[in-house]
Amino acid sequence: MEKLKYFIEQRVFGVCSYIGEKFGIATSSIRLYFIYVSFLTMGSPIIIYFIIAFWLNLKKYIRQRMSIGDL
Repeated sequence: MEKLKYFIEQRVFGVCSYIGEKFGIATSSIRLYFIYVSFLTMGSPIIIYFIIAFWLNLKKYIRQRMSIGDL
């Protein structure tokens, strides 16, 4: 089960794990809070989630381009 969870988290966007690593909070707690807040606010945190996901992918892309350019 842990392998599946890790695979999905890495293949999806990795937003919850990034936030958990940054602030030292368990990833499962962040996911639960995200789900609860999404239900309470009728889905508006999903927009924030996608913005963070875009930012993380852009950051990863820039780092890859910089490392290729250094060669």
